Amino acid sequence: MAGKIDEVDCEIILQMIDNARKPFTEIAKEMLVSTGTVHQRVRKLEKSGVISGYSLSVDYTKFGYTLTVYVGVFVQTGYSAIKVIDRLHTIPEVTVADLAAGTYSIFCKLRCRDTLHAKDVLMDMQSLEGVKGTETMIMLEERLNDNKRLLRSIVNNMKTKI
Repeated sequence: MAGKIDEVDCEIILQMIDNARKPFTEIAKEMLVSTGTVHQRVRKLEKSGVISGYSLSVDYTKFGYTLTVYVGVFVQTGYSAIKVIDRLHTIPEVTVADLAAGTYSIFCKLRCRDTLHAKDVLMDMQSLEGVKGTETMIMLEERLNDNKRLLRSIVNNMKTKI
């Protein structure tokens, strides 16, 4: 798909990185193209899978979820890690579950209210069929969480090659 993205597409993506809800009319005005062009290009990028959706970013601490926990999951021999991840979907505090290679079969991110809540979530995780055990890391403070810089860098590099 990268070969089919042109400079206009790159500029639209760059415009949407910081605010995916930015009106197409504003993007068009800043790019000096028609609103229809922006609309058509965004739909093309969605259809091709370059834009796979839009998300809401929230500060979990505002909801009382002040503890972030990373958990490495060991899967029992003979069990599918993918099936264990499917079971992890039943635990809402598991916000990320990645299939991993290395020490763990699965690596998860949890959002919890406090350490007692985290203990309960960990007990739920450890009781899932196929889970052999877990290893936990408690985060003290998130200092960097920014995928926008990488995306901006990728798109800007693409623009220079067009």
